[in-house]
Amino acid sequence: MQHADQSAGQDTSQSEAQSTALHITVLLFDRFTALDAVGPYEVLQRLPGATLTFVAPTAGPVSTDTNNLTMLVETAMREVEQTDVLVVPGGLGTGALQTDDDVLSWIRAIHPTTRFTTSVCTGSMVLAAAGLLRGVEATCHWAFIEHLAEHGAIPTRKRVVRQGKIITAAGVSAGIDMALTLAAEVSGDEVAQAIQLGIEYDPAPPFSAGTPRTAPPEITARLRAHLAGR
Repeated sequence: MQHADQSAGQDTSQSEAQSTALHITVLLFDRFTALDAVGPYEVLQRLPGATLTFVAPTAGPVSTDTNNLTMLVETAMREVEQTDVLVVPGGLGTGALQTDDDVLSWIRAIHPTTRFTTSVCTGSMVLAAAGLLRGVEATCHWAFIEHLAEHGAIPTRKRVVRQGKIITAAGVSAGIDMALTLAAEVSGDEVAQAIQLGIEYDPAPPFSAGTPRTAPPEITARLRAHLAGR
């Protein structure tokens, strides 16, 4: 009887472990923005039961859009057929991804398996190109947000936008906010707050220049021209 009770207890523990497991997949690609991926990574990999996998169209080295940082990705995206959370970062490389049939087909196939499909910065352009954002409110980096409408999305100038299981974040640093929002949804506010404290995410920038609404007009114009040229 004791053995039966122990066995039942083990089965229950295994069942609970399986129920709390959280599989997170982050898509990387040539010319992605580092913080778009690493910011959410620093939050999400701290969630209870989380396992996180970086994938790329093909396994191997992947360079950021600054060309001075390379990440080695060991898993090709085709090796992952389902995931609880998908994170698509942004970067200069998202322009090419919007016409990459292999990437778009993979996103369309994996989206029905997710609990949450998310993006950071221009990563929402890739979700939109895959057809996931038609008629859906979404955000993006301020310099590119209006292009979301080209794929049928509804551009919304918010830092984090949740529409059902789709969560999009504005530019670069907003990926941390998105990940904390997701952490609270998955594991509760206390866990999310503990993670925020653990990474000491307490922004206090020296300038109020984080959005076009607050930045000096000449700075905004100069940066917009620079980004258009890239």
